[in-house]
Amino acid sequence: MKDTFVSDSIVYVGCDDKDIDLFESQYVVPNGVSYNSYVILDEKTAIMDTVDPRATVEWLDKVEKALDGREPDYLVIDHMEPDHAGSIAAVAEKYPQMKLVSNSKVFAMLPQFFAFDLTDRTITVKEGDTLSLGAHTLHFVMAPMVHWPEVMVTYESSEKILFSADGFGKFGALDAEEEWADEARRYFINIVGKYGPQVQALLKKASTLDIRTICPLHGPILKEDLGYYIGKYLTWSSYEPEEKGVVVACASIHGNTKRAMKRFVEILKEKGEENVVFFDLARDDMAEAVASAYRYDRLVLACATYDASLFPCMEDFLYHLKIKNFQNRTVGIVENGSWAPMAGKLMRAYADGMKNLRVVEPVMTIKSTMSAQNEEELGALADALLARAE
Repeated sequence: MKDTFVSDSIVYVGCDDKDIDLFESQYVVPNGVSYNSYVILDEKTAIMDTVDPRATVEWLDKVEKALDGREPDYLVIDHMEPDHAGSIAAVAEKYPQMKLVSNSKVFAMLPQFFAFDLTDRTITVKEGDTLSLGAHTLHFVMAPMVHWPEVMVTYESSEKILFSADGFGKFGALDAEEEWADEARRYFINIVGKYGPQVQALLKKASTLDIRTICPLHGPILKEDLGYYIGKYLTWSSYEPEEKGVVVACASIHGNTKRAMKRFVEILKEKGEENVVFFDLARDDMAEAVASAYRYDRLVLACATYDASLFPCMEDFLYHLKIKNFQNRTVGIVENGSWAPMAGKLMRAYADGMKNLRVVEPVMTIKSTMSAQNEEELGALADALLARAE
């Protein structure tokens, strides 16, 4: 972030991490990630969250410079996940007079991560409590399971700023030149997606606040067109599609299933489908495939039978959809098998175990390689999907 000031009295002290290979040891982050933290300067000073241990030294230096010789009065802890709370012990040791402000669930969890003495160092807050810093007043709003049970967000009423914890965050360092929605969607669906009802509950609370700026714990500070960002969160957390389109998720062993589904993509486009996205699940980013399945209204699953089961990358894809509460879509199923096709039955079982997935009948079977009859069946599947565009 070129400008380190959120406002005249609020300083950004976060850090970019461009060396990380996998966020949470599973999500590819080609443009890195930011760990955001803020310092509010008033009669009293408050640090808003810390950063991942990977950035502790850099962060402490930024905090010291922002304070400019002052001692911090408070550290507000909105979320205990290590990428935000990982430097609590270090800053508590550096500033022994500083009080830690958070809710009871945070203080119950904190000793699981750190062993320092909390005696006389904590201020416990609950829903609706406030803390005056002088001209600035912090209002605490509980946000359980967005996406840990202890999460809260903090609203500063004089400047109308929401410190939104992991809400409205995204992958990517702050200087990454990329669309907010793409990496914010991949972040939300894969990390927070399971907890749609809890996100909806928080959005309902937030709707009662006059918010002019959103300061998340990852990604850029949001100051303009907040309705756009809030609208995306309303859609994502309600499990409704953002757009009309078809995602083709393919798990192919020797390439025959992939060739058939590449032809299927052509058929869809020939018939007028404008948005068709193809994923080779064995090679493409799984998190992006999951996020795209949420983005569009129709999904086609195509998988070769493997050891009388699913090819593992398809199993992994369906597992991720299930645990992230995937629902409210139309699904087509294509299986392949040389002697005893089983993939269709197993993919159908996954679909039946998710909420409101409307499966296009019948499940289509390819025997080893695509035949002329199979091409006709793919055309019929395309017609059915076009007819079911939401």
